Amino acid sequence: MVCRWLGLAIVASLAASSPASAHHSFAMFDQQHEIDLEGVVQEYKFVAPHTFIVLEVKQDDGTTESWSLEGVSPGDLARDGWSRTTLKPGDEIKARIAPLRSGVPGGAWVTKKIQFRDGRPIVVTE
Repeated sequence: MVCRWLGLAIVASLAASSPASAHHSFAMFDQQHEIDLEGVVQEYKFVAPHTFIVLEVKQDDGTTESWSLEGVSPGDLARDGWSRTTLKPGDEIKARIAPLRSGVPGGAWVTKKIQFRDGRPIVVTE
């Protein structure tokens, strides 16, 4: 009987320490007030746990501002046809993002809301 309770306790503690419980929230992004951005890719980071695009965005006064855009995991992107070479510095893209609630230039992007500036899809899927 003690062994069964000990076994249940071990299983419960392993379940409580699953990787999903360590995953951070996207609450820092304002998903109710998405914005459109256009800019030039400075860097594309296809790394775990989340991918990133550093996007240089031209401001109304002619200056540029660097935006750090967080995406889903590389595994999720790969399932949508993306790879570490999908974007490269100099690519011109437009994206609808959920901006950071803090007002800092950054946000979250998803594959279905990003394309090249000329309207071509980033990844062609059939």
